[in-house]
Amino acid sequence: MDSIIFDVDGTLWDSTEIVAKAWTDYLKANGIAMEITSQRLKQLFGQLLPDIARQLFTEAPKEEQMRLIDGCCQAEHEALLRQCAPLYPGLEDTLKALCQKYPLFIVSNCQAGYIEVFLEATGFSHYFKGHLCPGDTGKEKAGNIRQIMEDHHLSDPIYVGDTMGDYKACQKAGVSFVHASYGFGSVPKETPSISSLPDLLSFCGV
Repeated sequence: MDSIIFDVDGTLWDSTEIVAKAWTDYLKANGIAMEITSQRLKQLFGQLLPDIARQLFTEAPKEEQMRLIDGCCQAEHEALLRQCAPLYPGLEDTLKALCQKYPLFIVSNCQAGYIEVFLEATGFSHYFKGHLCPGDTGKEKAGNIRQIMEDHHLSDPIYVGDTMGDYKACQKAGVSFVHASYGFGSVPKETPSISSLPDLLSFCGV
């Protein structure tokens, strides 16, 4: 193990309440009476943006789906910069300790700018060496994990995430996966897991 790559939603913070309100308010302002709930977002987060748009705006043409989801995302960025989403307990202390021993990275299936919003809202950019998302590269999560590895000359990272999508992406990328069981999703029960972020310290020998 020579590095740690993190997911964001359901792993580092839970933005679903703030994002749900931002999306609902944006849609209402654009004449669409649709209430987005945090529970619904927990089921959707981790998927690629076009897939989320298709599930939410089933009756709209593809171009309209993407226009709406792009507007929702812009609204969420503004909302999250006004109010930082709740961080999972022990996040900063865990990052502070881990980065002394391992380079830390973020790979998330989000839109361009979202990871930057997380880093700006939390003030945690100095803990991370790099980040990627489909909005940056056009690649899915497995491809972005491999890209981070190539760009930063990593040979044996672990990926910390919370959903089955994360688990499958790690299998495809050929990297070890650690399940954040406090997050949004479930994975095969034999998967190595942590029940809180500070659990990573002993897991990683810090």
